[in-house]
Amino acid sequence: MKDIPIFDKMPELDIAIKAAINAGDLILEIYKEGYETSTKNDDSPVTDADLKSNEIIKNILSQTDHQILSEEDKDDRSRLLQEIIWIVDPLDGTSDFVDKTGEFTVMIALIKNKKPILGVIGWPTEKTLFVAQKGSGAFRFSSGKWEKISVTQTTDISKCKAVGSRHHLSDREKLFIKKLGVEDFASIGSSLKVGKISSGEADAYITTTNKMKEWDSAASYCIISEAGGKMTDMSGNDITYNNDDVYHQNGILVTNGLIHDKIVEEFKKLE
Repeated sequence: MKDIPIFDKMPELDIAIKAAINAGDLILEIYKEGYETSTKNDDSPVTDADLKSNEIIKNILSQTDHQILSEEDKDDRSRLLQEIIWIVDPLDGTSDFVDKTGEFTVMIALIKNKKPILGVIGWPTEKTLFVAQKGSGAFRFSSGKWEKISVTQTTDISKCKAVGSRHHLSDREKLFIKKLGVEDFASIGSSLKVGKISSGEADAYITTTNKMKEWDSAASYCIISEAGGKMTDMSGNDITYNNDDVYHQNGILVTNGLIHDKIVEEFKKLE
């Protein structure tokens, strides 16, 4: 695999890319061969792939001294004292994995002073990566090559393509998307929604749920920001990481940046 065309690479970037690729390869093997599925306390599914991916990622990231906050591990609260930590979702979109849609990802982010400074999203079934380093732009690796990616220039909400969750789209979200006048809507699994906005294939992702956690968005935050887009909560407040409460309590809005404030204004009218 060719090196990503970033000149001032942080040493952690290659480590995160390697972790995402190796974990993705293992997930793909399990995906094809069969696996055990169980249910966590919050009724969400977990498979062998989640747990084995987590072990591979932790093993590779341990080359650095940074603590890891992962969906599949007990939260070590001493992370709150650290300036830099990793935030990991070893298999984002477990429901899509179980349903065989192919739309699941590996997410790895490096956080410094509550902000993502590296983001890597691996899409195993398509051998694709979305990668960003703060201040260096966003890139996609597919068909064996790297290309720089950026968001659309769409400014008219009625003409924008919106993407939403396949498994968790609420009636409230459906109504709001309709109220915005958005006609082009697609349901997509996992963090691929943000991947599509970052690479100019969609314009907006709206979720009002309070169930998303830091590992569901940390890698995406860096990638969408470096692609020229924007991620906030539904009220337009910035999102921070390595917090005591890992839940995003006020939903998430991801856009190309140009339609962001208009959507926030419309959402405020609902409340």
